Amino acid sequence: MSVFADIFPKASGVGSWPGTAARPSAEVVVGELAAALAHLVELPARGVGADLLGRAGALLVDVAIDTVPRGYRIAARPGAVTRRAVSLLDEDMDALEEAWETAGLRGGGRVVKVQAPGPITLVAGLELSNGHRAITDPGAVRDLTASLAEGVGIHRAALSRRLGTPVVVQFDEPSLPAALGGRLSGVTALSPVAALDESVAATLLDTCAETVGAEVMVHSCAAELPWDLLARSAISAVSVDVVMLRAADLDGIAAFIESGRTVMLGVVSATAPAQRPAAEEVAAAVVAVTDRLGFARSALRERIGVTPACGLAAATPQWARTAIELSRKAAEAFAEDPDAIQ
Repeated sequence: MSVFADIFPKASGVGSWPGTAARPSAEVVVGELAAALAHLVELPARGVGADLLGRAGALLVDVAIDTVPRGYRIAARPGAVTRRAVSLLDEDMDALEEAWETAGLRGGGRVVKVQAPGPITLVAGLELSNGHRAITDPGAVRDLTASLAEGVGIHRAALSRRLGTPVVVQFDEPSLPAALGGRLSGVTALSPVAALDESVAATLLDTCAETVGAEVMVHSCAAELPWDLLARSAISAVSVDVVMLRAADLDGIAAFIESGRTVMLGVVSATAPAQRPAAEEVAAAVVAVTDRLGFARSALRERIGVTPACGLAAATPQWARTAIELSRKAAEAFAEDPDAIQ
């Protein structure tokens, strides 16, 4: 059975977190999610090297990155950007280890999650030296994917040793639908980016899933997820925002769940609403989706998880804590007695 299916209750954060202070952020995440799926926080407000693609600078093996006006570019050798990304990641790991030790969780078997840019989003976002997206060069795509998979595997294993606990991996793929649909912009209108073939995308995801040494989740906050591709892949779970789901997604989710895997539903708003919802309202939002999948609620108790929606980095620290608390309580309610949720 998947590790994701074994976690009770299945609740987690997406990864990003508001603010710039690693230690208090880790303390909140461990305090609220240690009994579910705590995660290594990402603090993009710290700037270069701390955002989704910048963190790759600390993970890629034998590949360096630098900044350019449009984002990040592959560099000939490590420089200040790569060093900063490594330093920030080390700071985050130190903070999580300290919070984990303080909570007395070392060796307790609780699962922790780390996040990284997925291979498609990485090659869609990084520039080559000529300014074109890395996704336009098949050789660069292969090399970057291999480097990412190896680096994330090393990172995951190092954190697992430090915490004395299993660590799973989440690959963030916000660019996956655009890459498959040929919607990525080129350097100019005369240099369009061709659509990525689904078989190539599947190979990239499977390469990462098979290399990291742990179970893998794919997270995307984009619409039009390729559920057939995900169902054929080696990943164990998918995390999505419910506001992005359309009727066509429900069949894909149902088939993915029927294959014995897990879906995490982002149902809690990433920014504070005018009135704080009750945990019961969040649980009701979960069943509003699951009741449309064609399964008895009881059959989904081990297959559905709850998270906040994307964008928690833009929230206040107070709402971020509330969002993961509500996610955990809703997941507990669904896992314990989904039929009682109104």
